[in-house]
Amino acid sequence: METKIMKLLGGMDYIPSNVPELLSQLGLKPNQQQVLQSLLKSLEKHGKIIRTKGNRYIVAKEADLIPGVIQITRGGRGFVQPDEAGIGEISIPESATDTAMHGDRVLVRLDVRAQGVRKPGPQELSGSVVRVLERKRSRFVGTLQRSKQLLRVTPDDPRLPGAVYVPEPKDVGRKPNEGDKVVVEITRWESKKTAPEGEIVEVLGAPDAEGVDMLSVLRHYDLPLSFPKNVLHEAQTIAKSRPDNQPGAEECAGRVDCRSHNVITIDPDDAKDFDDAICIEKHGHDQWRLWVHIADVSHYVRPGGALDVEARRRGNSTYLVDRVIPMLPEALSNELCSLKPSVDRLTKCVEFVLSKDGHVVSSKFYAAVIHSKRRFTYQEAFATLQRPPQGEIEERLHDAHALAQKVRHLRFKNGSLDLDFPENKIRLDERGRVLRIERMENDASHQLIEEFMLLANEAVAGRLMALNRPSVYRIHESPKEKKLNDYRDDVLSHHVPCGNLNYRPEVQRLLSRLATLPIGPALKIGFLRSLMRARYAVEPLGHYGLAKTKYTHFTSPIRRYADLVVHRALFEKAQLDANSARQIADHITATEKNSADAERDSKDVKLYAFLKAQLVSKKPQQYSALVTDVRNFGFFVDVADLGMSGGVPLSAIPDDFYMFDPASSQLIGRHTRRVIRLGDNVTVQIYKVDDFKKQVDFQLVSRHGKPVSSEKRKHQERHVPPRKPGHGHKSARKRRRK
Repeated sequence: METKIMKLLGGMDYIPSNVPELLSQLGLKPNQQQVLQSLLKSLEKHGKIIRTKGNRYIVAKEADLIPGVIQITRGGRGFVQPDEAGIGEISIPESATDTAMHGDRVLVRLDVRAQGVRKPGPQELSGSVVRVLERKRSRFVGTLQRSKQLLRVTPDDPRLPGAVYVPEPKDVGRKPNEGDKVVVEITRWESKKTAPEGEIVEVLGAPDAEGVDMLSVLRHYDLPLSFPKNVLHEAQTIAKSRPDNQPGAEECAGRVDCRSHNVITIDPDDAKDFDDAICIEKHGHDQWRLWVHIADVSHYVRPGGALDVEARRRGNSTYLVDRVIPMLPEALSNELCSLKPSVDRLTKCVEFVLSKDGHVVSSKFYAAVIHSKRRFTYQEAFATLQRPPQGEIEERLHDAHALAQKVRHLRFKNGSLDLDFPENKIRLDERGRVLRIERMENDASHQLIEEFMLLANEAVAGRLMALNRPSVYRIHESPKEKKLNDYRDDVLSHHVPCGNLNYRPEVQRLLSRLATLPIGPALKIGFLRSLMRARYAVEPLGHYGLAKTKYTHFTSPIRRYADLVVHRALFEKAQLDANSARQIADHITATEKNSADAERDSKDVKLYAFLKAQLVSKKPQQYSALVTDVRNFGFFVDVADLGMSGGVPLSAIPDDFYMFDPASSQLIGRHTRRVIRLGDNVTVQIYKVDDFKKQVDFQLVSRHGKPVSSEKRKHQERHVPPRKPGHGHKSARKRRRK
């Protein structure tokens, strides 16, 4: 009936009608009015139709109303990703977000501009929120503040409302103190002109109490601490039916037996869920056979079961700084599905024949059983590649590395972009404090696994497209032309040659050029900011960053629901319908974003505590930093050793008055003539940590190891000639430091 309703409302002759009129026009009986009203309510909730003031219904799109999910920036602006494919992102000014909160599904009215005779160029879509269709969440974590008459909770997330007013809490275990972290639920928020109202539902404790920082992250992002009983029961039943923690003979029957192969895994040193393994052998005179084995989670997790429902709800595993919130219980994720060495394991396999220069000659897909011969950590694999091989397995590892580098060379030759940055891993002590921060480079051992997994993902996507089966694809859409053009102007302003970035070879040339320049890393960060975010979709739109027209996620079914869906689509007869696939794609895109935000925040709260401890001790550590942006109020830096960014306000360099030159985007000291510009390498130490705004400020340290503020004014290494009277931008000449 839903299709019939939408067809009626979208008809050329349709006149906005109320429920009784629609009942008649649809040829329904009076006793079906309740069913009709229920369907209309559902369609309205999903933003497909709207109800006008006279209780008449129209198609939302015809009124330039678009449903979608809104993302709110820390500055208050919104960006809506429409539900319908093909409609670009819609920008929402801060004044037009209404009561929408980060992650809500909203209905947006597009700003439609009059068009002249000339064909309009690319323009950013903009609009305003007219209705919140569905809250992503109504509960969040904040800090309790008291006044004489009122209680209010200030959210930890700056993208949420400024303050929520609450009554004295009841039935929450204990009375909270001012400054405590609490969980608040919004109960009423009618207009942006009025403050939201809510109630405290949980008291977490003082912000500096042990464990409260991570508990706040878990509650804010609605991450579960345990699995429901029925999910654990199903997992334990599966595990107990296999007493030796291996699949039985009947499960291995009918599969390709690869147990005699030299299968290996390469994973991080602290990993427990090994969901991919490889094997390589010489094939003929000048070819190679490559087996990419992926844990066969779909064999154990059946559609509609308790495990499947919970895995779909979670969408993916979440890797916080101090723990993992797994998608599947440990009985599966760390045991029966994990491709551990010296035990039989079920897999889904992509077998390749590759030419000696890395081209794919053929590929085939089948269910297999393996018996992994050795588990390498990335460090062990890298060390092995630096010395002559010892034994057959290490010889094959060297062969795999050589082949992977050829595959990698072809990938970049075909247009793939080098967007990698080193990552940091925070190691904590037994009390949850930062012990050390390790730099994780994308070395040869990582590249070996990465290239073979990319091959498998691409091959599976191509196979699904050939079979024309509904599934989910991993897509990365091309950046907007306006953003690329704006970025190009920025690059040119720094006297770096740059061609038309809508032409991929020019992007590759620019990235190669940036790799050789001191300013390069800062400008590369700017390019990353101009890109769209990768997501899941039912349409195989390709992957911009990888330059692949066919791409999906197949290689991590233990930790991503998307991969489990793809396994089923490729190997099972019962197929997913297109509508369900779309719902799953939207949902797991949202859960992935939620997990990424939670992972970032979990690192930040530990780093904030680490940096605040330095302030208290009055013995701050010094860090090398890269200037990534220069403004009239200061500049921003990226501190690689911390894996975080922060600002250096002009108030943190009080040795001089600094003037901002907008023409060259640089700060110039009035007396010292010191210049601070994009790409500069500077030394900084912590200056201020603002938990509420989630901001960190640094201050400059001189090359002699002292804060700049403690030095006498003097000329620095870099000088500029004094300006002539009347030369330069007026506001820049008059500007004083803040």
